[in-house]
Amino acid sequence: MRTFQIEPLNTSLQSAIQQKIDNLNKPKGSLGRLEELALQVCLIQQTLSPSLAHPCHLLLGGDHGIEREGVSVSPREVTWQQMINFTRGGGGVNMFCRQHGFTLRIVDVGVDYDLSAVEGIIDRKIARGTRNFLYEPAMTDEEFDQAIEVGASLVDDCIAEGCRVLSIGEMGIANTSPSSIWMHLFGNIPLADCIGAGAGLDTPGIRHKYEVLSQAVNNWKSVAEANSSLRYFGGFEMITAIGAMMRAAEQHLVVLIDGFIMTACAIAAIRLFPASQDYMIFTHCGDESGHQRMLDIVNAKPLLHLGLRLGEGTGALCAFPIVDSAARMMNEMNNFDNAKITKYF
Repeated sequence: MRTFQIEPLNTSLQSAIQQKIDNLNKPKGSLGRLEELALQVCLIQQTLSPSLAHPCHLLLGGDHGIEREGVSVSPREVTWQQMINFTRGGGGVNMFCRQHGFTLRIVDVGVDYDLSAVEGIIDRKIARGTRNFLYEPAMTDEEFDQAIEVGASLVDDCIAEGCRVLSIGEMGIANTSPSSIWMHLFGNIPLADCIGAGAGLDTPGIRHKYEVLSQAVNNWKSVAEANSSLRYFGGFEMITAIGAMMRAAEQHLVVLIDGFIMTACAIAAIRLFPASQDYMIFTHCGDESGHQRMLDIVNAKPLLHLGLRLGEGTGALCAFPIVDSAARMMNEMNNFDNAKITKYF
């Protein structure tokens, strides 16, 4: 895997940023979480006047071999059907991108369907879905490295257009399964506590999912020294997201994290490069079982609790106006001196 040069946030400007925040014409601390966000965004960009220019959203699609074991209520063809739907503007992700001015990039990194001729889908297909990790690693070392590189290159394309804030979403039937396993392994949480209904499994379905994933983890443990849990269980869309997160952090972008799957990917990126968390804003905690516990692994404080479990990164898009307000606070609010107001705190 390529090496990323991800630096912890340089705090040399922190005092100056905090002083500017405290001297805006408001009671000290009165804008609460917005003040915390403003400080983080300013430190990421190393400026007292942050910009969230040209926000971009990556929507990554990939299928999973483990879907063949009946761990999802939805069949895998839903992945490619939804990818095509996104090109027609009919998804939740389309609506929110339009609402908040995000450039949407729909990317096929591993869908088990030929989408190469579909206008509006970027073709970065690594393979037509991963292998079934109940029996073998989901991907090879070469495929893993390729997915990381694809993620990094997608971020470079966004940066070339002036992007300073990135959000990432996914489309991949059965991708709650590898996410649950990563939650179990990264957080040392019992696997049964990491498994939920996904797209709508009933109680017998959840029990079956647990049995399948438990056996898969046991199989992996017998070869764990030679097989990274990322490569063994991950989906192409998930590893691509990890590569994108790490490249975005390396390039000092603000990275918006949402959803059970993308939170699992964020934790994986943090395990690889701990400083990458400095560049992440965890935007939303959804209804997927265990999402809050997953956030707790990295002590993340989500901005919203809207009960969303759609995926696609929709929670990040919904939360963007809050982050935007924090940046606007730094650029548009007056201070006490210019407003000729006596400090009243």
